[in-house]
Amino acid sequence: MIQKYFSQIRNEIEKYNHIIEDYSLTDKTYSDAKGYIDGKLVFINDSILEFSEVKNIETGSKIKYRYHYQTHDNQLIFRYDNANHHRELKSFPHHKHLYKSIVPCYEPDIKAILQEIEVIVLRNEKKY
Repeated sequence: MIQKYFSQIRNEIEKYNHIIEDYSLTDKTYSDAKGYIDGKLVFINDSILEFSEVKNIETGSKIKYRYHYQTHDNQLIFRYDNANHHRELKSFPHHKHLYKSIVPCYEPDIKAILQEIEVIVLRNEKKY
Protein backbone atom coordinates (compact mmCIF):
# COMPACT_ATOMS: atom_id res chain seq x y z
CA MET A 1 0.00 0.00 0.00
CA ILE A 2 2.74 2.51 0.90
CA GLN A 3 4.58 1.50 -2.28
CA LYS A 4 1.56 2.71 -4.28
CA TYR A 5 1.89 6.09 -2.56
CA PHE A 6 5.60 6.21 -3.43
CA SER A 7 4.73 5.40 -7.05
CA GLN A 8 2.23 8.28 -7.10
CA ILE A 9 4.99 10.66 -5.99
CA ARG A 10 7.33 9.35 -8.70
CA ASN A 11 4.58 9.71 -11.32
CA GLU A 12 3.86 13.28 -10.24
CA ILE A 13 7.54 14.19 -10.47
CA GLU A 14 7.71 12.72 -13.99
CA LYS A 15 4.92 15.09 -15.08
CA TYR A 16 7.32 17.99 -14.45
CA ASN A 17 10.23 16.68 -16.50
CA HIS A 18 10.02 19.83 -18.65
CA ILE A 19 11.46 21.81 -15.71
CA ILE A 20 13.43 19.09 -13.89
CA GLU A 21 17.02 18.58 -14.98
CA ASP A 22 17.82 15.71 -12.61
CA TYR A 23 16.43 14.00 -9.54
CA SER A 24 16.99 11.18 -7.09
CA LEU A 25 14.54 9.48 -4.74
CA THR A 26 14.97 7.07 -1.86
CA ASP A 27 12.20 5.30 -0.02
CA LYS A 28 11.95 2.99 2.94
CA THR A 29 8.98 0.82 3.83
CA TYR A 30 8.24 0.41 7.54
CA SER A 31 4.99 -1.54 7.06
CA ASP A 32 2.28 -1.94 4.42
CA ALA A 33 0.87 1.43 5.48
CA LYS A 34 3.87 3.39 6.72
CA GLY A 35 7.06 4.55 5.06
CA TYR A 36 9.60 7.26 4.39
CA ILE A 37 10.54 8.92 1.12
CA ASP A 38 13.04 11.64 0.38
CA GLY A 39 14.33 13.25 -2.74
CA LYS A 40 16.42 15.89 -4.37
CA LEU A 41 15.26 17.59 -7.56
CA VAL A 42 17.43 19.94 -9.60
CA PHE A 43 15.55 22.27 -11.92
CA ILE A 44 16.54 23.81 -15.24
CA ASN A 45 17.40 27.11 -13.52
CA ASP A 46 19.69 25.24 -11.07
CA SER A 47 17.29 25.70 -8.15
CA ILE A 48 16.92 22.69 -5.85
CA LEU A 49 14.08 21.02 -3.98
CA GLU A 50 14.99 18.67 -1.16
CA PHE A 51 12.06 16.95 0.48
CA SER A 52 11.19 14.19 2.90
CA GLU A 53 7.96 12.65 4.11
CA VAL A 54 7.04 10.10 6.73
CA LYS A 55 3.61 8.87 5.74
CA ASN A 56 1.00 6.56 7.19
CA ILE A 57 -1.59 6.03 4.49
CA GLU A 58 -4.10 4.70 7.02
CA THR A 59 -4.30 8.10 8.71
CA GLY A 60 -4.10 10.06 5.46
CA SER A 61 -1.86 12.87 6.66
CA LYS A 62 1.88 12.95 6.82
CA ILE A 63 3.50 12.22 10.17
CA LYS A 64 6.39 14.49 9.26
CA TYR A 65 7.31 16.43 6.13
CA ARG A 66 9.73 18.98 4.77
CA TYR A 67 9.87 20.57 1.31
CA HIS A 68 12.91 22.85 1.15
CA TYR A 69 13.29 24.85 -2.07
CA GLN A 70 16.41 26.96 -2.58
CA THR A 71 18.68 28.57 -5.12
CA HIS A 72 21.79 26.71 -6.26
CA ASP A 73 23.83 28.75 -3.76
CA ASN A 74 21.64 27.73 -0.79
CA GLN A 75 19.43 30.81 -0.51
CA LEU A 76 15.98 29.87 0.76
CA ILE A 77 13.09 30.41 -1.63
CA PHE A 78 10.55 28.57 0.54
CA ARG A 79 10.21 25.66 2.93
CA TYR A 80 7.05 23.93 4.03
CA ASP A 81 7.21 21.77 7.13
CA ASN A 82 5.30 20.59 10.15
CA ALA A 83 8.06 20.92 12.74
CA ASN A 84 6.69 21.41 16.23
CA HIS A 85 7.22 25.17 16.49
CA HIS A 86 5.36 28.37 15.55
CA ARG A 87 2.42 27.53 17.78
CA GLU A 88 1.15 31.08 17.26
CA LEU A 89 0.02 30.20 13.74
CA LYS A 90 -3.57 29.05 13.25
CA SER A 91 -2.34 26.31 10.94
CA PHE A 92 0.03 24.85 13.58
CA PRO A 93 2.00 22.67 13.07
CA HIS A 94 1.86 23.39 9.32
CA HIS A 95 3.76 26.47 8.19
CA LYS A 96 5.74 27.94 5.32
CA HIS A 97 9.10 29.67 5.63
CA LEU A 98 9.76 32.47 3.18
CA TYR A 99 12.89 34.58 2.90
CA LYS A 100 11.94 36.91 5.75
CA SER A 101 8.73 35.51 7.20
CA ILE A 102 6.80 32.48 8.32
CA VAL A 103 3.20 32.12 7.22
CA PRO A 104 0.38 29.67 7.96
CA CYS A 105 -0.45 27.02 5.38
CA TYR A 106 -2.15 23.68 4.94
CA GLU A 107 -0.30 20.41 4.55
CA PRO A 108 0.92 20.46 0.94
CA ASP A 109 1.50 17.55 -1.37
CA ILE A 110 4.22 17.09 -3.97
CA LYS A 111 1.87 18.19 -6.76
CA ALA A 112 1.17 21.55 -5.13
CA ILE A 113 4.86 22.06 -4.41
CA LEU A 114 5.83 21.30 -8.02
CA GLN A 115 3.11 23.60 -9.33
CA GLU A 116 4.47 26.43 -7.19
CA ILE A 117 8.03 25.75 -8.33
CA GLU A 118 6.96 25.55 -11.98
CA VAL A 119 5.65 29.11 -11.82
CA ILE A 120 8.94 30.31 -10.35
CA VAL A 121 11.14 28.39 -12.80
CA LEU A 122 9.18 29.42 -15.90
CA ARG A 123 8.99 33.03 -14.77
CA ASN A 124 12.73 33.13 -14.19
CA GLU A 125 14.34 30.68 -16.61
CA LYS A 126 17.77 32.22 -16.23
CA LYS A 127 20.26 30.64 -13.86
CA TYR A 128 20.42 32.07 -10.32
